[in-house]
Amino acid sequence: MKKDIDFGTVEGVSVAVATTPNESGVDAWNVYLINNNPFPIENVLVSSKGYGMLDGEEVKTSMLRHMFELIDAKSFVQIEPIDPAIFHINNEYWVSYYIGRQIYDKKYIFVPDSITQENLIDISILNMQGVLHT
Repeated sequence: MKKDIDFGTVEGVSVAVATTPNESGVDAWNVYLINNNPFPIENVLVSSKGYGMLDGEEVKTSMLRHMFELIDAKSFVQIEPIDPAIFHINNEYWVSYYIGRQIYDKKYIFVPDSITQENLIDISILNMQGVLHT
């Protein structure tokens, strides 16, 4: 008899798109995975892609995949840089990870035009401003 995989409810894990000035003083945008839990998460897989409509044309970015063996408790990792030119389409981050033998899985979607100056908040763990998706 085949047993279905039981996916746990994701809590304490967020994705943020945040900005800091680079060495030239220009805003550099990056995507971060934040583990706010009091325990580490393991074997973290993140797939990212962008899709949507721009000027009446369908737009799709390449799908990228990232793997992190361990993200410590109350810490974060940079997933990837992101180009502001794609803030006008959906930006999707599908995150899967383990806590012990339990797998957790969640899709985070930044909808078109949600990453704007008006939506920036202080993200204390990053010590940056950004848009946080929980």
